[in-house]
Amino acid sequence: MSTEPSLARHLGTRGATLVGLGAMLGAGVFVAWGPAAQAAGSWLVGSLTIAGALALCHATASAQLASAHPASGGSYLFGRVVLGPWWGFCAGWGFVVGKTASCAAMAMAFAAYLLPAQPAWQPVAAVLAVVALSVANLRGITRTATVATVLVAVTLCVLVGFVVVVRTAGPPHGVVALAPGDARGLLQGAGLLFFTFAGYARIATLAEEVRRPEVLGRAIGSALGITAAVYLAVGTTVLAALGAAVTTSTAPLADATQAVGADWASGWVRLGAVTASLGALLALLAGVGRTMLAMAREADLPRPLAHVDPVHRVPDRAQLAVAAAVVALVCLVDLRGAIGFSSFGVLVYYFVANAAAFAQPAHQRRWPRALQVAGMTGCVVLSATLPPTSLGAGLLVLAIGLVGRWLVLRRR
Repeated sequence: MSTEPSLARHLGTRGATLVGLGAMLGAGVFVAWGPAAQAAGSWLVGSLTIAGALALCHATASAQLASAHPASGGSYLFGRVVLGPWWGFCAGWGFVVGKTASCAAMAMAFAAYLLPAQPAWQPVAAVLAVVALSVANLRGITRTATVATVLVAVTLCVLVGFVVVVRTAGPPHGVVALAPGDARGLLQGAGLLFFTFAGYARIATLAEEVRRPEVLGRAIGSALGITAAVYLAVGTTVLAALGAAVTTSTAPLADATQAVGADWASGWVRLGAVTASLGALLALLAGVGRTMLAMAREADLPRPLAHVDPVHRVPDRAQLAVAAAVVALVCLVDLRGAIGFSSFGVLVYYFVANAAAFAQPAHQRRWPRALQVAGMTGCVVLSATLPPTSLGAGLLVLAIGLVGRWLVLRRR
């Protein structure tokens, strides 16, 4: 059993909600509409509805589990306690590997939005962002929440301003309707949009740092509800302005402002994308560090990573390890075509969360088991819609982790 001190319980409902919003209102809201519309066609709003419904299933499972087990680790801890060590390892490994890659992607997205005309300097900007936000995380969870507050405020102002500007500018000319959708496209679109909701898991990984367990349920519900409302408003506004042109757009919000003659707002949108990327990166770094802490406490990762800073009461070594891995990925790897396997890892993580919530005893339950059944089914279905290369890479990485754990246990 670890002798390290526990983390400090300083986080209230407001702070936890803001950390979750910072993760969910990430760069995805600025770029996901094009690929999702290309897959779903005219059924894009249906895809968004499915993604939101699945996020609700996973959010209720995470909140129910975190209220019963208020310690760091998220679904790694829940799977381990409720279902067994191997289930927990699957969830933790999928989360750490997938979200470390996502951290690098968010850092690169920040740099691309900040310096669109200077690609040579983008890796430098990405590394500086990782270092700066890691320092903020090392100063304590209240510092993380403070930074998240600023980033979320800017991002929300930009998104609300975008909806108002585009809606009041008058209808654009020559808008072509999206092509009719089909069932497979509907699910593919839902899969792409689901991952823009996935930040509420970061709230569950902070369970050891909230003042009371009931904070988790309120924070997850509030963050998910606000995000769903914002996404619905932004998505329908983008569709109204661009129509079928959204399928080929790499910056749909900026293109929408230009389509209605509000070119001046494109720089404003870029600012929102920068702050959204930073907010997502901040929350991801915090969440991965806490999951590594939980896994190190159980020796599923090297035990030195379980160290907690005695002054700021944060997992300092785990946080530094995550930062180093992300910096290495930013410097050495082009992740634009290679990060697909992270989606598989997230689906593994949420499948374990729903399975653990389904298995909880009656006195710990807050929602019906039907929600967890729907959540598990959704994970399997969305996994099947992933591109074959992404699915294959995800299975390979999962297998490497499982074999590695088996070898370590055998040696012990």
